[in-house]
Amino acid sequence: MLVLQGVMTLLYWFAVEPEWAPVCGEGRNATLVGDICADGGIMAEERYYKFYLDVALMMFVGFGYLMTFLQYYGLGAVGFTMLITALTVQWAILVEHLFVAMVAGEGIHKPSTSFLELIDGNFAAACLLISFGALIGKVGPIQIVVFAFNKRVILMDGIGIADLGGSVVVHCFGAYFGLAAAWVIGVPKASCTAIAEPSTISDVFSLIGTVFLWLYWPSFVTAMPEDGAQERTALLNTVFALLGSTVVTFGLSAWLEKRIRPVDIQNATLAGGVSIGSSANFALGPAGALATGIVAGFISTLGFSKLQPYLESKGLHDSCGVHNLHGMPSILGALVSAFFLAIGDPPSEAAAPMGDSQVSAQLIGVCITVIVAVLSGSLTGAIIKRLPGAPQSMFSDSVAWETAPDYMKDRSA
Repeated sequence: MLVLQGVMTLLYWFAVEPEWAPVCGEGRNATLVGDICADGGIMAEERYYKFYLDVALMMFVGFGYLMTFLQYYGLGAVGFTMLITALTVQWAILVEHLFVAMVAGEGIHKPSTSFLELIDGNFAAACLLISFGALIGKVGPIQIVVFAFNKRVILMDGIGIADLGGSVVVHCFGAYFGLAAAWVIGVPKASCTAIAEPSTISDVFSLIGTVFLWLYWPSFVTAMPEDGAQERTALLNTVFALLGSTVVTFGLSAWLEKRIRPVDIQNATLAGGVSIGSSANFALGPAGALATGIVAGFISTLGFSKLQPYLESKGLHDSCGVHNLHGMPSILGALVSAFFLAIGDPPSEAAAPMGDSQVSAQLIGVCITVIVAVLSGSLTGAIIKRLPGAPQSMFSDSVAWETAPDYMKDRSA
């Protein structure tokens, strides 16, 4: 960690302008997110700082506490989420600068940074934390360069995918990268999985993370610039999608399992937010947004109840169930966006940069994302599996953390 931080500090010293770029500006910012000077100077800065806070809260508190479901891995869940986010935001800004310059043919130059880059860096952290969910308690993920390349070079500048809320760019890539790595690493030994169980306290803390993610998810979807009307539409669509997935999750969980399962509520209630991302700024209306959330909640809950045990029996151990929360709902999101583009006009040119071929771009984009994620995730899993000392003890804070005297006291007794 010390070496990594030292290297990145040197990179920022030599490769990035010392002055902060205003959100309202030209050059690299315009290349990355378009010209958004309508709000004007300082007001725009304040606005995107607030968005940054919302998105950062999702990373540090939402994702961190969501992953505390393992009763003996609470410190690792919250602590490593904090570490991963702090490193990822710095690295993602550097890598994104590189790919933006490469695609634009600008050559080597010293870009500036702004709050928008910080928001974008947190999107990259979200992708990495999704992968971390499939591997939590077992390894730490390595993927940001591939994520940025897939996002910037392949999806956005190559295929021209429309994905305001990151259903494909963030959730799909993060899920299938982590799943591929988990598949290569294999199922943990029985002696390890014996402690990979929740407790009442860990379930409650995990549910706190769910509530934070639920409340701030609309900011995650709309944090990058859009015009006022589309931003309002995206916010409302996201809220209605979350409402739909939440109610369906509670009902279906109780129906399938005879009682409400915490794991379903901790995860599948958020599936509406994942699936609405690609079409959040479309004119879905309340009914369309609710329907998207309902279907997402249904497939996510069904995944936790039926599909995940089956996949685990076939050798795919998904610690946090990211296939159910992020994988399947993200593919649904791409299909929903393609469907609404096929039956109606896009709300703006920004929502359909490829014009008449946008439906194909959505479908091709999600297929390529899955392929790139699986290949790079498999390679990463193979590397991790062969690293010295990796992984022996799993799902235990005591491997890396100084633990309190009451740690695992109930088991020793």
